[in-house]
Amino acid sequence: MTATRHPAPHVPPASGRHPAAARSPAPPAAPRSRSGPAGPVAPERGKGGRMWLPPEEYAETVLKATAFACVYFTDEADRPLQVHATYSPDHPWQLVGGTMDPGERPWETAVRECREETGLTPAGPPRLLASVYGLPGAEWPYSTVGVVFDGGRLTEAQIGSVRLDPEEHDEVRVLPLAEWETLMPPRDFARLRAVARARRTGVAAYFDTWDWGDA
Repeated sequence: MTATRHPAPHVPPASGRHPAAARSPAPPAAPRSRSGPAGPVAPERGKGGRMWLPPEEYAETVLKATAFACVYFTDEADRPLQVHATYSPDHPWQLVGGTMDPGERPWETAVRECREETGLTPAGPPRLLASVYGLPGAEWPYSTVGVVFDGGRLTEAQIGSVRLDPEEHDEVRVLPLAEWETLMPPRDFARLRAVARARRTGVAAYFDTWDWGDA
């Protein structure tokens, strides 16, 4: 699925949009070891008396976020392709892609999700079109960090060969960019527009207002 707006198991299912922490600076430097032969070692004091926490304790204080990766496809006329999610009435039309699995790198997620959702395999090497960030909200307690890769232009035959998983998506559609606006929440369309502009100009987009709970 795509960077979806749903928590957990991919923003719903393993491929969905499933889809705080202290904004403290990075720790002075993680101590070399927090345990010894006799067991755990107490926190140490650095220069100036500053306390250094063990890595596992410091990790509990930093920003928590979920990550996703998507692929932006168009047809040969540069009209964006999106898939219709059966699990997300608030965010019905989405880019191909979804939440990263543990141990995956962003491009690996994009390729896996694309295969699962459409049967297509995007060609590399990866070309970044946008970085996306969203603050947590009532819908989801973590921030969201994501990337959108350029999947290129698909032929009519390639679009016709798309095979959807009916448990996640029930339609694939290609429309001129302007026609997507009435079908999507304003924030989702703004992200799509930023990605389309990045493809057109060759300058990667930075979109940091894809917040949870916002339209």
